[in-house]
Amino acid sequence: MILNRNGEFVDFDQTGLPLNDGAILFGESLFETLKARNGRIRFLDDHLDRLQLSARLLQFPLDRERIRQALQNTAARLAEPVARLRLTVSRGSFTGLDFPPADQSHFFITAAPYREPQPSEREQGVACVFAPNYRVNPLSHLPQMKRGNYADCLYAANHARRRGAREALFRTADQQVLEGATSNLFILQNGTLLTPPAGELVLAGIMRRQVLQAAGDLGLPITERTIVVDELHAADEVFLTNTLIDTLPVATLEGRPLRRGLLAGQLREAVERM
Repeated sequence: MILNRNGEFVDFDQTGLPLNDGAILFGESLFETLKARNGRIRFLDDHLDRLQLSARLLQFPLDRERIRQALQNTAARLAEPVARLRLTVSRGSFTGLDFPPADQSHFFITAAPYREPQPSEREQGVACVFAPNYRVNPLSHLPQMKRGNYADCLYAANHARRRGAREALFRTADQQVLEGATSNLFILQNGTLLTPPAGELVLAGIMRRQVLQAAGDLGLPITERTIVVDELHAADEVFLTNTLIDTLPVATLEGRPLRRGLLAGQLREAVERM
């Protein structure tokens, strides 16, 4: 694993954070998970755009160009053909509840080899379950963001692993299905691609955007609207998206088989061509 802190490569014994850092005290941080192939970060500007928007909405200090250079320098050091990079930005140390001065903000990047989904997973699909908890956004007046306060997603993701599933899907009390703990959700219904609208409870995922663009380029009708549980069972195809997995079909939900199709693979190939 490679570690870059504030643009400098450091050893892991040099990574200690003060106990009053906002990331530790309050989960007060922003993050992005990126994928690099052969030293090149995919959709880098899209990730930085989302990070910059979150920083502006939360009055979070951010040096975009410095972070960009650090990410590129880190990716250039990677020996493996595919790698996962995690960028975390913190405000710095708190002495109370007031935000620290802007010059205390810092960032760090970790990078490690990543194993993409196996061909069998892409062909056969993966298992999903419903999360036992609700998707919570404590800043409901703001769009969903990649924030360090990640307890709801972490809990749901580990629930899925304990159940032997790849992903946990969040639903509401009235049976709306929102997204996965780490992914966005798409279904194909009567020739139309459907996905829940991004906003307060659904993250505007980077791969989600690429898939919507690819689907539009292919002339596929697209609708962003509420999806309910019963529609997943009736859909012609269900698949997940995120930066690391690209697109991944869902084979079962709570042990119940779902219909399979070819669209997830076709859209993944279309994104690659783009």
